[in-house]
Amino acid sequence: MKKEKIILTGDRPTGRLHIGHYVGSLKRRVELQNSGLYDKTFIFIADAQALTDNIENPEKVRQNVIEVALDYMAVGLDPMKSTIFIQSQIPELCELTFYYMDLVTVSRLQRNPTVKTEIQMRNFETSIPVGFFTYPISQAADITAFKATTVPVGEDQEPMIEQTREIVRRFNHIYGDTLVEPEILLPDNAACLRLPGTDGKAKMSKSLGNCIYLSDTADEVEKKVKSMYTDPTHLKVSDPGKLEGNTVFTYLDAFCKPEHFGRYLPDYPDLNELKAHYTRGGLGDMKVKKFLAAIMQEELTPIRERRKEFEKDIPAIYEMLRKGCETARATATATLDEVRKAMKINYFDDAELIAEQVKRFGQE
Repeated sequence: MKKEKIILTGDRPTGRLHIGHYVGSLKRRVELQNSGLYDKTFIFIADAQALTDNIENPEKVRQNVIEVALDYMAVGLDPMKSTIFIQSQIPELCELTFYYMDLVTVSRLQRNPTVKTEIQMRNFETSIPVGFFTYPISQAADITAFKATTVPVGEDQEPMIEQTREIVRRFNHIYGDTLVEPEILLPDNAACLRLPGTDGKAKMSKSLGNCIYLSDTADEVEKKVKSMYTDPTHLKVSDPGKLEGNTVFTYLDAFCKPEHFGRYLPDYPDLNELKAHYTRGGLGDMKVKKFLAAIMQEELTPIRERRKEFEKDIPAIYEMLRKGCETARATATATLDEVRKAMKINYFDDAELIAEQVKRFGQE
């Protein structure tokens, strides 16, 4: 029997989604959804995971669930092709997480590079919430509940996927072949692996205020591009400029296409020529920023307009999510039944067990 090809991925609802999410995962999700290469696609809003470091601010998570759903629809995720659901509405995920905790040591979690980085970012060194500390295990439950074969994420999530693979291998070794081992799918454009913030910081982050959001107005996009970090030594147009660490050129690597030059900057045949001129001097930052702004507006305007249309019928978005949760829960329930059977804790569904006990006690 042919094994199904299944995608699973998601986002934490701690704010509106930004272009880092878009180039790192969202755009690829839409392409995969429409490719016809996958049997099922599950995309979830990870509200339960968001609560692990927002437990005192549930309203923030609650309000951003709809924001993320609108962004999903706006970029082209289609509920007719993908199952879009809310993590907390699938209680089977909690039970799977509980069982998987017995397969992972504390020291192994402490070595997870993603967990270590996230702990430092949130200043959790001395008081780590257990739920946050164990979220690689929760993520394994999310992935395995839907028997995902492919998880499209950014490179910072590689340690998390490897943790899932370890859990799957250990579970299957102990209990028999039950869970599916997933593969990671990274962005194919190196510049998209981790888009820096507009301020040049290594990561685009809502908390740092260095994001361009998918729902930003045209004026907001223009303003943010104009204020982008470039080469601090490029003080005059005649000065040679550096590309390394230059946020504007990193964004051009991520978004620029050959056809953009004919539309917005016909002085240059391609991006290589633009870079060459900048590095030898004679090209000002503002000209490059105007070019990038035009590209960004072309990319984001259709997304922004679709979002405005979806905002006109919010009850329909919640209904879409409700139906997605129903579909997702049915799948997760089926997997949990298999897990319980493998672990021999399906007491009331095991007729053979009951018959054995009848025979056992009947003989004594």
